[in-house]
Amino acid sequence: MKLPEPKQADKPLKKLPDSLALFVEDMKIRFGESTDIIYRLITLGPFTAAIIFIEGLGDPQLVIQAIHRDLFLFEQLDPHQPEESLNILKERTLTSGKVGEARTYSEIEAEILSGNTIIYIEGAAITLSVGTETLKQRGVEEASSQSVVRGPREGFTESLRENTALVRRRIQNPKLRIEQRKLGEQTQTAVAVMYMEGIVDMQVLEELRRRLDAAKLDSVLESNYIEEMIQDKRYSPFPTVYNTERPDVIASALLEGRIAIFVEGTPFVLVVPALLVQFFQSSEDYYQRSDFASLVRLLRYFCFGLALLTPSFYIAITTFHQEMIPTTLLISLIGQREGIPFPAFLEAFIMEITFEILREAGVRLPKSIGQSVSIVGTLVIGQAAVDAGLVSAAMVIVVSITAIANFSLPAFNVGISVRMLRFVLMAIAASFGLYGIMIAMIILALHLCSLESIGIPYMTSFAPLRWQSQKDTFVRLSRRTMKKYFGRN
Repeated sequence: MKLPEPKQADKPLKKLPDSLALFVEDMKIRFGESTDIIYRLITLGPFTAAIIFIEGLGDPQLVIQAIHRDLFLFEQLDPHQPEESLNILKERTLTSGKVGEARTYSEIEAEILSGNTIIYIEGAAITLSVGTETLKQRGVEEASSQSVVRGPREGFTESLRENTALVRRRIQNPKLRIEQRKLGEQTQTAVAVMYMEGIVDMQVLEELRRRLDAAKLDSVLESNYIEEMIQDKRYSPFPTVYNTERPDVIASALLEGRIAIFVEGTPFVLVVPALLVQFFQSSEDYYQRSDFASLVRLLRYFCFGLALLTPSFYIAITTFHQEMIPTTLLISLIGQREGIPFPAFLEAFIMEITFEILREAGVRLPKSIGQSVSIVGTLVIGQAAVDAGLVSAAMVIVVSITAIANFSLPAFNVGISVRMLRFVLMAIAASFGLYGIMIAMIILALHLCSLESIGIPYMTSFAPLRWQSQKDTFVRLSRRTMKKYFGRN
């Protein structure tokens, strides 16, 4: 069955009509007579005007009160010059807030959908747009995904303008630039690109602009929509775009020449270019003493290796290389595995899948019970699996160490990459032993060296090697040695 053709609301007229009734009718056609679109008619001396806004997005009460206060100014106006009444509204009556002009239906629609109020006077060729946005947003709270012991507690919100203001408060420099555009054909989501003029690499900035302009999206509801459109390699397990909900991290990145991408409706801000070392750094590294920060950072690299390789090493050694295990430990492992019906790979695979299920369940459940369920479930299922003879106690220890090491990584998306690669390495270890793991790690290193982030090598600081960058890579030296190179790498 063929649907009826919609009314031609998408074909804007060449100019606005002189008739107020025709203008209101056109607007009702365009918005489909939605009940939240308010049309209020008022009399301004010899003229009739329409005030249009979206209930809940805009509050024109101050505008209406200002007009009623100055009604006497319109009494003696020439009824054949409606533009004069617009000038009075713009220059004398509407003295507070943002006041602009909208000359086409497309501009009028954009202003109304942004929460502004449109004032149309019969016979005028233009309309006035008054800033009356009142949409309530979540207040500034502590960042939940990147908590710190010492440092600022502020986190971004869903309001783009409030987020940019949080960064401006930290970088009070006129060279801080913000470029705004709309992405998403249907949603028309506001996206802001922020950078420091004179510090940013202009080639990287131009490349980012090109990718954003080429991003043809039907909708943009979260920053990941843009992340997938601007990343260099689509199928790499490693993220090439950094994201954070901490204003201090964004401020530090901007001062190093990086570019931040803000998206209306999400507290997660994107940062490009992103390097591998950046995902092992935490903002708290720069709020602690350099020796302690260096120790913790080295620990993170070690935990990355543990989370990635521990199950595969255990599988390879117990399956192919038993001669590498001390005799006492080997006898203990043989005793534990006596009666286990599964090979080491299947045993590890079952435990890893079980833990992933518990992890996801803990995330989806309400916060009040999610953590308790995940912890209790892990303990109960692990002990029950050992008692039932399905897995060995050593395998429970290996999976537990792997999970804890994974949680120590400061960047959540790198933790996801490790979780995916872990299963691949486990299968390789079960098939080829330690030799397979070595070849897989060489391939992984080559893949990392081939990655780029907006044209910048992903392994910068290591390949190509930059000695100056080593002050803030594996360790963080004191600020006295980083007078010209400080902050996050």
